[in-house]
Amino acid sequence: MQNPILIKSADLYAPEHVGARDILIAGGKIIAVAPTLEPNIPGLETIDVKGRKVIPGLIDQHIHVTGGGGEGGWNSRCPELNFSELVGAGVTTFLGVSGTDSMSRSIENLLAKVRGLTVEGATGWMWTSSYCYPVATITKSAKMDIFTIPEVLGVKIAMGDHRSSFPTAQEVLRLLSEIRVAGMLTGKTGFLHVHCGDWADDIFPVFYECRKHGVPFKHMRPTHVAREKRVFEMACDFAKEGGFIDITTGGGNYMGDAKDAVMAALAAGAPLEQITLSSDGQGSMPRFDEKGEMVGFGVGSIRADIETIQALIPELGIEKALLPMTKTIAGALGLKGKGAVAEGFDADLLVMNEGFDFDWVFMKGVPVMREGVVVKKGAFEL
Repeated sequence: MQNPILIKSADLYAPEHVGARDILIAGGKIIAVAPTLEPNIPGLETIDVKGRKVIPGLIDQHIHVTGGGGEGGWNSRCPELNFSELVGAGVTTFLGVSGTDSMSRSIENLLAKVRGLTVEGATGWMWTSSYCYPVATITKSAKMDIFTIPEVLGVKIAMGDHRSSFPTAQEVLRLLSEIRVAGMLTGKTGFLHVHCGDWADDIFPVFYECRKHGVPFKHMRPTHVAREKRVFEMACDFAKEGGFIDITTGGGNYMGDAKDAVMAALAAGAPLEQITLSSDGQGSMPRFDEKGEMVGFGVGSIRADIETIQALIPELGIEKALLPMTKTIAGALGLKGKGAVAEGFDADLLVMNEGFDFDWVFMKGVPVMREGVVVKKGAFEL
């Protein structure tokens, strides 16, 4: 069992700026936060961070933990995520997701990987299914996956993409109805996590049609919304009407990088509290020539998350830059005890250095990085 830990002299961003605080951690939870703490606890480890900033661990809702890709042939299947990659990216909570490959990458495999990474120290949930419709599930039913599998918060499909199954508005409505009812019964809310391709008219008009039939926008969660201009414009309108939109930190935003996409969304009137960020980590990053032919591929990195936050700080300040990957996403997905540094919350913390990178990472109260060195790795890592 991990000994209790007292973090002394933190400059706390919770993500709101709280200022100088001590933080007491025990049993994986934040026990107390106060200007000064002097507990008398056997085995207590004291870590004096000497005024460095302490922030919540990052939450990434879109990581291909079992590997994405495959569109370039047998040798283009991306590798699985290692636990130390989560540590090195400051991602303490994640949602696993499947992609184009619904044939060799099973949802059972995804669940096993999510559980494995959770055993190793992170906190994991997942989206069932992949790009395809009808959906690929474990129980052969979207609503039963949500109902019976604790890690499943909702269903993923692709829309408006040449690799999608092009579901009709009626099919999406029927799926959303199942998700909504399962969410009611389980207290999970229930979400349809939508990979957005380049054809906006196959995506957002369907959402509005579903809303006409009584399904609120809170169940519809489009991601990769900044990869194409028309999709982005319609996504900003969706956010202005109360929907959440997710911008990908790992590249592919048509106007530049993820920082540019966030600033463009804000300029278009999308509220910051309706914007989340995710990496698309371990997904395939194909490269195309001027003819549209794929000429190579890489693997998406979850380090793009902290890099995007670093780029947003000069534009928004620390508090606002942190929101899309801490408090906002935790609230958007109903992740209790996540996304903030507060008493009773999980002790998921990052200690930042002067360059606003981190050199300490705590997952549920366990130091998995100390002074820049990863000290906890996965079962099969050297």
